[in-house]
Amino acid sequence: MNRSIRVISIIVISGIIILLLWRFSNIVFYLIAALVLSLIGRPIVNFFNSIKIKNYRFPNLISTIITILLIILFFIIAVWIFIPLVANQAEIISRIDFNSLSNSLESTLRNFENTLVEYKLIGKDESIKQMIQQQLISFVNFSSFSKLFSSFIGATGSIFLAIFSIFFITFFFIKDANIVNNMIDTIIPIKHEQEFRNVIKQTKHLLSRYFIGISIEVITMIILLSLGLTIFGVQNALLIGFLGGLLNIIPYLGPIIGAIIGSLIAVSNILSYGQYHEIVGIILLVCGVFAGANLIDNIVLQPLIYSSSVKAHPIEIYVVLLIAGSLAGVPGMILAIPSYTVLRIIAKEFFSQYKIIRHLTRNI
Repeated sequence: MNRSIRVISIIVISGIIILLLWRFSNIVFYLIAALVLSLIGRPIVNFFNSIKIKNYRFPNLISTIITILLIILFFIIAVWIFIPLVANQAEIISRIDFNSLSNSLESTLRNFENTLVEYKLIGKDESIKQMIQQQLISFVNFSSFSKLFSSFIGATGSIFLAIFSIFFITFFFIKDANIVNNMIDTIIPIKHEQEFRNVIKQTKHLLSRYFIGISIEVITMIILLSLGLTIFGVQNALLIGFLGGLLNIIPYLGPIIGAIIGSLIAVSNILSYGQYHEIVGIILLVCGVFAGANLIDNIVLQPLIYSSSVKAHPIEIYVVLLIAGSLAGVPGMILAIPSYTVLRIIAKEFFSQYKIIRHLTRNI
C-alpha cells in the first residue's frame, strides 16, 4: 500500500513538474541559456581570479563583471558584423531582374508544367508561372508587411527582455559558483547530498569543456567556410560562413542546412548579375567548400571535443542523437549530448553497481 502511494506520488509530482516546465518554457529557456553562458564564462572568471599583481588579486565580483562584459562584447561584435552582411544581401537580391529570370526559365517551366499536367497533378488551364506570381504578390502585399512589422515590434520587446533576463541570471550563476549546490541542498535528502554534490561538480567540469569546445568549433567553421568561399570568389562569403558555422551546432543536419542556405545566397548573387548559366557551378562550389570544412570538422574538431568532454564512443553518440531527433526534432539533437552526459554522470554516481552502467561510464 505504502509503495503504491509512493509510486502514485512520484507520477503526480513528475506530471506537475512537466506541466510547469511546459507552461513556463520561456523561463526554462532563460535558465538553460544562462547556465550555458555561465559554464563558458567560468574558466574566464577563474583566469582573472588567478591573476596576481604584487599582493593584489581581482575580487570575484570584478572578475565576474569583466567576464559578463566580454561575453556581451562578443555578441555585440557578432551582431555588428552580421547586420551589414544581411543588409548587403538584401540589396543584392533587390537587383535581381525577375522578368529576365522568368524569360530564361520559360522553357524549363513549360516542360515542368507539361510533366505535371501529364500526371494530372495540375489542370491544363493552370499555369505554374501564374501560380508563382500570385504567391509572390500575396507574400509582398501591404497587409503582409504591416503584420510583419507589427510582429517585429512585438518581438523586439520580448527579445530585449530575454537578453536582459539571460545576462542577469548568468551574472549570478557565474558570481556564486555554489548557487546550484545551495538550491539542490534545499530539496535533496541529507543522505544523498554528497552524491549530488559529486554529480554537480562533474557536470560543471564536463559541460564547461563541452560548451567551450562547441564555441571553438563554431568559430573555426565560420573561419574555414568564409576563407574557402572567399578563395573561390564567392560573393558575401562571410555571411554564408557565419550562418554555416552557427548551424553546425545541429549534429549531422546542420552542415546540410547550411550548405542549402549558402547555395541559395550564392545563387541570388549570381542572379543579380544575370549570370544564369553559372547557377549549377556555384551550387557545386558552395557544397564542395561545405563538404571540405565538414570533413575537417569530423576528423579533427569533433573527436577532440567529444574525447575531452563527453568521453563517449562515436556510435554511442550517434544512437543518442537518433533517439533525441526522433523524440524532439532539431532541439532534441542540440540538447542530446549535454543531456546524455548529465544522465551518465548521475548513473555512475547512483547506479554503478550495474555492469552496463559501469561500462557506459568507464571513461568519466
